[in-house]
Amino acid sequence: MTGIEPYENAFDSVPGAHPYPRTSRYHDAEIGIHRQADGTEVRYTKRRLLPPLPALDDDQETQQHTVAAGDRPDLLAQRYFGDPGQWWQIADANPVLDPRELTDEAGRVVDIPSAGGFPRGDRRV
Repeated sequence: MTGIEPYENAFDSVPGAHPYPRTSRYHDAEIGIHRQADGTEVRYTKRRLLPPLPALDDDQETQQHTVAAGDRPDLLAQRYFGDPGQWWQIADANPVLDPRELTDEAGRVVDIPSAGGFPRGDRRV
């Protein structure tokens, strides 16, 4: 088995740059550096934990969606946020480990956060 390859990209040369785009659930995640025995540095994304869900004013921060046949997390994100890549905001709001749990059963009611309504994941060491 080969060792982990060091993480390198164009952002490494830009001070303060982050390897994930602003719309990613990992954009605010802390990047750690592991130093291997030979001195090679390996970058990794530290674990992202969800902050406690705030007590919600029901109508202000979420709306409910009843799952229909054929719904998928990315399709819901496209419908409500205009970006299928934002499915993770719906997963965070409900919360589920596997996003497929959100839409695997027709009739399930899921919370849809308003855009930017939930805090991002917290940084933890």
